[in-house]
Amino acid sequence: MWNKDFISRRDLLKGSALGFGNLAFLSLLAEQGLANQGKPENLNPLAPRPPQFPAKAKRVIFIFLHGGPSQVDTFDHKPLLTRDHGKPFTGEMPRIVSSPTGNLLKSPWEFKHYGKSGIEVSDLFPHVGSCVDDLCFINSMYGSNSRHGGALLELHTGSDTFVRPSMGSWVTYGLGTENQNLPGFLTICPTLSHGGVNNWSSAFLPAYTQGTPIGNASIEAGNAKIPFIQNSETSSEAQKLEIEMLKQLSKDQLAHLGPDPALEGRISSFELAFRMQLAAPELQEITGETKATRDLYGLDDPKTKNFAHQCLLARRFSEKGVRFVQVTHSYKWDQHGELRKDHASNAAEVDKPIAGLLKDLKARGMLKDTLVIISGEFGRTPVSQGDDGRDHNPHGFTTILAGGGVKAGIKYGATDDYGFFSVQDKVHIHDLHATMLHLLGIDHTKLTYFHSGRNYRLTDVHGEIVKGIIA
Repeated sequence: MWNKDFISRRDLLKGSALGFGNLAFLSLLAEQGLANQGKPENLNPLAPRPPQFPAKAKRVIFIFLHGGPSQVDTFDHKPLLTRDHGKPFTGEMPRIVSSPTGNLLKSPWEFKHYGKSGIEVSDLFPHVGSCVDDLCFINSMYGSNSRHGGALLELHTGSDTFVRPSMGSWVTYGLGTENQNLPGFLTICPTLSHGGVNNWSSAFLPAYTQGTPIGNASIEAGNAKIPFIQNSETSSEAQKLEIEMLKQLSKDQLAHLGPDPALEGRISSFELAFRMQLAAPELQEITGETKATRDLYGLDDPKTKNFAHQCLLARRFSEKGVRFVQVTHSYKWDQHGELRKDHASNAAEVDKPIAGLLKDLKARGMLKDTLVIISGEFGRTPVSQGDDGRDHNPHGFTTILAGGGVKAGIKYGATDDYGFFSVQDKVHIHDLHATMLHLLGIDHTKLTYFHSGRNYRLTDVHGEIVKGIIA
């Protein structure tokens, strides 16, 4: 205690130092929009938060092609691969290729120039080809892991070895969401394998950033629903009274005991689930869509119906303010054999729905501030596996971006003459994450969360913004 009549120099320095330190700490919290979190009067962690600087994108739609589409058969034309078909590959062979490989294998499909940009796309994707002037093809992507489990975690969370928060959770943590009646992060028919829920979990981030699944990969999209939001036993009025009572009890406990993230997360989830009972079913009901829209996505074609439903839901939820929506084509692209048959079948399922989503977003004026990401977890080798297959290849593959402030109608970076290694303007998955956050108005080095003694971020200690693709 200080003497009222006398303050020693030591006490003065001690008191003032702590005071100024506290002011600095509060300033840092305010910059991150976290100063009021945990206070009893503020139990709405999903409230929208402003970006750190002017953003080009407001939301993200992530289209995940699970299994690893072949870049040399889709969006990365390699004439020398056709010329040298059947010859041995004489270059450096990666150590982490999973099994013995054969000779160079040309693509079974022809490539054609599309649009004013003249970008080449294979015959597998004529509908996506019609959209090339709105697309940015990153042909120089690379990752660190050749196994599905590690590669999925790396693409989704930034780490191929540890359980970390997913990119959808980081985006929700940083920006909240624009619709308080819906989650900030939805994943439609997510994969059950190769990490499963860890690919869309919040890990150590607050519970409200967790991805909310709509069905899973084993359920047809038309039958997939957000779980646990219908209550046939208790009226809305009674539920509202229950929520208000729980909220008041929680506020009293927080006022006496201080911040409790677990308690705050529970009451927030209860309140959101109550509000979702009206908002979510309406958005999942697509019978009111016009015939033109159904035709655009391919909803009435048995081949495209399932993925078309996912893509249409992505547009509907994004239109209503959900910050991050993921759709998954799972798990079909892993062609160690039967490349011709299965890649053709897979592309036929997704080509029209993806193009339909892009065209629909553009027609509604949403593409300009919606970042669309289309990617597998890795690519495939230009050499054969068996007579008609390709092995995993994380060293060079293609990711497509659209809207949200990226340059349109361009190819960025390149792989080598055969499509094995990224060699020009290389883009690591960390760089993709850093660029995504930048387009959303977030400095990836400053979006951090303190856990287990240190600050974590989506890009860990890596990541460079790919300035060459930003409009």
